Amino acid sequence: MTTSFKPLGNRVVVEPLEGEEQVSSGGIYIPDTAKEKPQEGTIVAVGPGRLTDEGARVPMELEVGDSVVYSKYAGTEYKEGNIEYLVLREDDILFKK
Repeated sequence: MTTSFKPLGNRVVVEPLEGEEQVSSGGIYIPDTAKEKPQEGTIVAVGPGRLTDEGARVPMELEVGDSVVYSKYAGTEYKEGNIEYLVLREDDILFKK
C-alpha cells in the first residue's frame, strides 16, 4: 500500500488492524465507541529518521510492511479517503512481529 503523504523525522504511519465485532457474554452488541482501540497494525510509511544535535541523521529501525504493536494511547489519528491511519513516533512502537 502506498500513501500520498510522507511522515517527517522519526515518525511512522500505521494502518491499525481491524478489530473484530464484539458481543458481550450476555449477547449485547458493543458499539464502536465503546470498543478498545487496536494496538497492532502494519507500517505503511516511514520518515527519514531523527536528527541529532550535530545534524547527523539516525536511520529508522522500522520499514514499510512491518507488523508492529504500539502504545495504547499513542499517536495521532489521520483519515485519508475512507482509510484511517495512526501517525506515531518511532519511540511509541513497542515491538515488531
